[in-house]
Amino acid sequence: MMRRRVLLAGLPLLCFLGFAWSAGTMLRKEAVDGDRPSTLPSALIGQSRPTVNLPPLTGLGRPGLTEERFRNGVTVVNVFSSWCVPCRQEHRALMSLARHPRIKLLGINYKDDPEDALKFLAQYGNPFDAVGVDETGRNAIDWGVYGVPETFVVDPTGRIVLKHVGPLDDRALHDELGPAIEAALAD
Repeated sequence: MMRRRVLLAGLPLLCFLGFAWSAGTMLRKEAVDGDRPSTLPSALIGQSRPTVNLPPLTGLGRPGLTEERFRNGVTVVNVFSSWCVPCRQEHRALMSLARHPRIKLLGINYKDDPEDALKFLAQYGNPFDAVGVDETGRNAIDWGVYGVPETFVVDPTGRIVLKHVGPLDDRALHDELGPAIEAALAD
């Protein structure tokens, strides 16, 4: 009986040690091996991008997303929403990316109220050459999106060469998107 109580009393400590070991292993992988949760594998890498025909965000004065927007060059597609806190965090990085002279930055406004999306872009700036409205989320499903923000690099042939999950920052621009864009431009 006493032995059982001692074992039960030690159970929370064992659970905590197991959790600490798991967290430490994950942090070590990120620090030493360069593993990042934002670089999740995608079945679409190397595949042709989905067909896109999304209406424009009314009142923005920019076109929607059509097949024509993907012609002649490298495109970066960012899936965003005004209600998404990480989308606000990444917006400075998108404004910086928009200054890249050899790419087109396209936005997919995901399951958002159009008025809120307009206010969001008015407040933070509009980095996008075109914004398509995906009211139902159907197009985002075709891209394999399961949360916002997500960003894709598409080469001139229409092949997806990179998927970044989560908010962009300077590190992601330098270590992930930059090299993917340069490789796509070189092809």
